[in-house]
Amino acid sequence: MADFYELLGVSRGASADEIKKAYRKRARELHPDANPDDAEAEGKFKEVARAYQVLSDDQQRQRYDQFGEAGVGGGSGGGQTAGDQFGGGLGDIFDAFFGGGGGGSPFGGGGRQRGPSGPPRGQDLEIVADLTLEQAVFGDQISVELKLPVRCEDCDGSGAGEGTKPVACSDCGGSGQVQRVRQSLLGQMVTASPCGRCGGMGEVISTPCSACRGQGRVTVDKTYQVDVPGGVDTGSTLRLTGRGAAGPRGGGNGDLYVHLRVSPHERYVRDGNDLITDVGISIAQASLGTSLSLETLDGDEDLVVPAGTQPGREFVLRQRGVPHLQGRGRGDLIARIRVDVPTKLSDDEVALLSSYAEGRGEVVGNGKEGLFSRIKSAFS
Repeated sequence: MADFYELLGVSRGASADEIKKAYRKRARELHPDANPDDAEAEGKFKEVARAYQVLSDDQQRQRYDQFGEAGVGGGSGGGQTAGDQFGGGLGDIFDAFFGGGGGGSPFGGGGRQRGPSGPPRGQDLEIVADLTLEQAVFGDQISVELKLPVRCEDCDGSGAGEGTKPVACSDCGGSGQVQRVRQSLLGQMVTASPCGRCGGMGEVISTPCSACRGQGRVTVDKTYQVDVPGGVDTGSTLRLTGRGAAGPRGGGNGDLYVHLRVSPHERYVRDGNDLITDVGISIAQASLGTSLSLETLDGDEDLVVPAGTQPGREFVLRQRGVPHLQGRGRGDLIARIRVDVPTKLSDDEVALLSSYAEGRGEVVGNGKEGLFSRIKSAFS
């Protein structure tokens, strides 16, 4: 940060009144109302406020004169910033100096005016919807059910009883805000706050609606139809604008967020946009090769397994996986070979396998249990 005296445009021997006048002038020049969308001016405004905070305090000014900014907790030491002195950020500085509401800006035109508070918007709501893998892959239209506040039909959301209507609040004149005049370093300022009588609504109800008790909304069970695009996964979220809770007294609706959860599949495991499935074949099929029908989400496909296929070998079927949610094409289907070792053998099968092992010079166990154990070890 630049030298505090230079920021205010005063000499080091300037009096307290000179510093105050210089600060008032610089603050008016750099205030964001006078420099809309000017980040550099906004940054300078903060620096000037910080400089005045230090130089307007005799003790802090003395430490600054002796040790520079380090003596008052400045620099990178995490000291108090221009926003900290007012208990908040830049918005709080604006409120403290120029008022938070209409007409208080020293530059005319209303500055950072706040309009009438009015009825607040309804809450955003969340719900979890379960999908099958097929629905996640190809997309679907699903129903979601929830309980939420909706606009009262009896009073059309006004909250007023039959034959009556809300009237403008006499305290705030229907604006939802009350203004107060106060003195600040820069002169007389006007601030605004929500009206206590109408709660910022701008209107009061003398005869509340009996159906909603003056709230303008009632809670009901609601069902929505949700279009789920192909390619979603667990953790995907769909936003339904305006399908959340209705606001009180005619306030706008919030949004509904539908969080998706895909149920595990009995045959397929998802890996990104790819699907993985285990295909079990026998020892003989792995050794001699085979052709089989592979069930996919798109229908049956022919899969040729060559002779000598080892356990764990993968065969890739292109474009049979999950669609790319934000692009074109699909992932792949990966068929992973699993060699199934029989757990029970007939006497003839034992004889055949024993003869086979003998011909290859392999040592196998005596009896069914031993033979099975050795075979299983050989192909695991």
